[in-house]
Amino acid sequence: MKKLTALDMNRIGVEEFKKSRKTPLVVILDDVRSMYNVGSVFRTADAFRIESIYLCGITSCPPHPEIHKTALGAEDSVDWKYFHSTMEAVEELKQAGYEVWSIEQVEGSTMLQNFIPSKEKKYAVVFGNEVQGVKQEVVDNSDGCIEIPQFGTKHSLNVSTTAGIVMWDFVKSLQITD
Repeated sequence: MKKLTALDMNRIGVEEFKKSRKTPLVVILDDVRSMYNVGSVFRTADAFRIESIYLCGITSCPPHPEIHKTALGAEDSVDWKYFHSTMEAVEELKQAGYEVWSIEQVEGSTMLQNFIPSKEKKYAVVFGNEVQGVKQEVVDNSDGCIEIPQFGTKHSLNVSTTAGIVMWDFVKSLQITD
């Protein structure tokens, strides 16, 4: 087997990306502290053609060298918007007809493998701070919470890892492939 080069993969450019059909999913980052995590989420959002990223609270915004270090230019392809508070973002999305789901471990959460998104709906998913998770106020105003099952000794995953798992699950479930 021959490893593929960047030329072999025939990737689209930023302008073509901007015009392309997107996965109907908005990613919300709720006070994410690490700019490396923010950049990683941008890069994964680019890979799965996510509609946009909402950066909230203390979450840093591009342009910034630390975001660029892990985003590798995805901060230029993926649309993003900043909100002073996560609740502002949640309220805007709900008014626009989105279902908002927090990715959090709560009583009555829906396990990721049991969450089946509908192609007729628009979704937003909230990922929380590296220490505190998603704010309780945001959880309270979400349509529900999704939890990634874990079987080891730890009770959490890195926010960028969590975002990658959830984004891929939406892409796979919605069969966004073109």
